[in-house]
Amino acid sequence: MTTLNPVERAASLGGAVAGAPLRLVSGLAAPSRVGMARNVRRAIGIREEPAPMATDPDEAYLPPGGMARLVHADLPTMLIGGVSALLLQTLHPLAMAGVAEHSGYKEDPLGRLRRTATFVGTTTFGTTAQAEAAIAQVHRVHRRVRGTAPDGRPYAADDPELVTFIHVAEVSSFLASSRRYGPRPLGPEQCDRYYEEVAPVALALGAPWAPRSVAEVESYLLRVRPELYAGPQAREARDWLLRDVARRPGERAVYSLVLASAIGILPAWARRELRLSLAGPIDLLVDTAAVGPLTRGLSAAVRWMVTPPA
Repeated sequence: MTTLNPVERAASLGGAVAGAPLRLVSGLAAPSRVGMARNVRRAIGIREEPAPMATDPDEAYLPPGGMARLVHADLPTMLIGGVSALLLQTLHPLAMAGVAEHSGYKEDPLGRLRRTATFVGTTTFGTTAQAEAAIAQVHRVHRRVRGTAPDGRPYAADDPELVTFIHVAEVSSFLASSRRYGPRPLGPEQCDRYYEEVAPVALALGAPWAPRSVAEVESYLLRVRPELYAGPQAREARDWLLRDVARRPGERAVYSLVLASAIGILPAWARRELRLSLAGPIDLLVDTAAVGPLTRGLSAAVRWMVTPPA
């Protein structure tokens, strides 16, 4: 039996969305709320209640009552934000080269998702000792990931500037998803607190600097934007995310909504670069009238299903 923190639950949910939504549907066939919740949690791989979280401020790596835990604890928005982060990360040619040449994302996409979710979950909810062990493991892996990108430039996963970009792509996507589809509104001060709390994770991974406010994130993305483009490897990853993650009709219906939601929270320039949107009034109308309400409804249903009844 394994215990799962809230972010690892999101990875299990990712497995259900990408590969087993029919099990989710069958999980609804129960006469009571208790039975329904139990069946659905079993369908997405949850066998027990979440692992105990570090609640002592002196032991926890991130603040127990902080914004990072609030944002990262919501399964549906973390899943949407994770897919959006993957799309955004494809636009960095050096980051994409490392993924294309050293990652089996096509053969084992859920394994990669779970490893990432375990790291985020450990650094968010774990003790300082647990988080530092997870960070040390990432350092060991990063030291082996190096090569030459298609544009002829050498890359290394432990490149400090690359670490900053990956961090910003992830946390800005998580926060954008939470603000759009989360269960509660987040004000400017709360968003700044979120970036302030997660910055130490990037620094511990080797980043020379990490943004600590919404304004700093926006300024950083403006600065690096000229370096970002959809090269051949990015387009291949984009096409795989669009067409090959889910193929059967039942899977496709659920995954398509998650994907549309993830695309919708990308910066407009990133959608244009990836050719994922016309960036016109028709897209805005579809997002406002269809994708947004459907995603909020699905997110609310997932929260209800995976929360054990009182």
